[in-house]
Amino acid sequence: MQPFLARLRRGEIGAAAVLVGGGVLLSRVLGIIRDIVFASMLGADGVTDVYVAAFRIPDFANYLLAGGFLAITFIPIMARYLADDDEPGAWQAFTAITRWLAVAITGLIAVAWFATPAVINALYPSFDDAQIASTISLTRIVLPAQFAFVVGALFTAVQYAKGRFGIPTLAPIVYNVGIIVGGVVWAAVTGTADPSGFIWGALVGAFVGNLGIQVFGAFRAGLRIDWSTAWKHPAVLIYITIALPLMLGQSIVALDETFMSIFGAQVGDGVATQLQFARRTMFVPIGVIGQAAAVAAYPTLARLFAEGDRPGLLSTVDRSMRWVVALSIGAAGVAVAMATPIMRLLFERGAFTAESTDAAASALAVYALAIPVWGVLQIVTRAFYARRQMWTPVIVGTGATVVAIPLYWVLADRFGIEGVALASVISLTLFTITLCAIWYRPTDTRAGMRSVVRSAGRTIPLVVPAAILAGLVGWFIVAGLTGPAWVAAAFALALGGLIYGAVAVGIGGWLYDFLWARAGGRVADAAPDDTTGEVQLGG
Repeated sequence: MQPFLARLRRGEIGAAAVLVGGGVLLSRVLGIIRDIVFASMLGADGVTDVYVAAFRIPDFANYLLAGGFLAITFIPIMARYLADDDEPGAWQAFTAITRWLAVAITGLIAVAWFATPAVINALYPSFDDAQIASTISLTRIVLPAQFAFVVGALFTAVQYAKGRFGIPTLAPIVYNVGIIVGGVVWAAVTGTADPSGFIWGALVGAFVGNLGIQVFGAFRAGLRIDWSTAWKHPAVLIYITIALPLMLGQSIVALDETFMSIFGAQVGDGVATQLQFARRTMFVPIGVIGQAAAVAAYPTLARLFAEGDRPGLLSTVDRSMRWVVALSIGAAGVAVAMATPIMRLLFERGAFTAESTDAAASALAVYALAIPVWGVLQIVTRAFYARRQMWTPVIVGTGATVVAIPLYWVLADRFGIEGVALASVISLTLFTITLCAIWYRPTDTRAGMRSVVRSAGRTIPLVVPAAILAGLVGWFIVAGLTGPAWVAAAFALALGGLIYGAVAVGIGGWLYDFLWARAGGRVADAAPDDTTGEVQLGG
């Protein structure tokens, strides 16, 4: 334990990734538990679609201030001050930026409060009057939570920049606990399950987990508020310059969940809820693999850029990318093969019916194809952000959004719930491929690109046969066993998982050697890519 803590204090990415990954895993598990409780109490229908829709305006208000990117935006600024050994200057920059953002998000919340009826009516024409009224009410309850997200993100950024990753991992954990407790307490007190309880829980969880605890963590990391800092501090202009592209660009990453909600609601009652459960289940491996690696690597990338160490920056990106590609392809295989048992085990109980389970499982099987895409995207976007090239992901992402809108429209109309998921996969894949093509265009990045492609090429032959056989076994078990649905699902997951692992190690390994030999590749002599062992991610 002591060696691990020492490595974490030295800022090594591998140790940080383990810590962040553990925190993300716990938060994702709690998120799934939150959805299980929600599904069991409320099911998936027009009422639950209202809950999903209620977060759209608050999320967009957060996005307009680059709230989701605040840590990304502020870390390069603070890294520059720390590289110059000017910690007091970093605290002045923090104070100036935080003051302006607190004022801005407060004003934006007020505007959104009054604009909510018009916006909800425009976004959800398929909702009836009762759904519209409920969505407006729930939206206004949760809107103030954006203050906690935006201001709290800066306190989180301070901890990341100082190499402190423990307390920031508590934010989503506390947030999810708040939602769960809110829903359960509301039902216990009123005697009726209602989305309002979950919404109030989200509000409390945001202020406790995303703001209160992060303020404590930032001061523990050494933060000092300098109230004498001028409002016209130069760091504010630098922040705006970095954040402006993120505020203006309508990236498909930021709008993907909004499209899911809007087009899902048009497909039918309950579809938006089913899509949300499938999407959140997909994000468990994305969070543990891609998000953890990206969050852990980003402060190092920003520091390497500030120090002018281009070879070190490129090497760190490539190592992170190889690790994420290999693991996320494996995770995608499991999710595609075991989609029905996974969703049945997690959600099929109470008000959540077998029909809802089947619909959500079909969406998960499609969504899961994008797990490697999301993982790579987490790394490559932060690579651009670390170099302060904010416009590149934003311009490409905005272009992907323009392509995505007709895709969602056509595919949702033609294929229903699977079409909504497929539109997400296609648009995000186009976005990611384009960004990677731009990143790996310079000559000195080509070797890194080849190593990433090799990592994918070595993993896919292991995953495909394993996923096919495990999926067939899981299907026969789920279809053939009688009794409680969760028993068959658990048995299918257990046996399917064993088969998946055995095939990946056995037949998959043989197939890999065979294919590479037939292609003229010399596996044993291939250049090492450091995708295994302690070399990975600076570990």
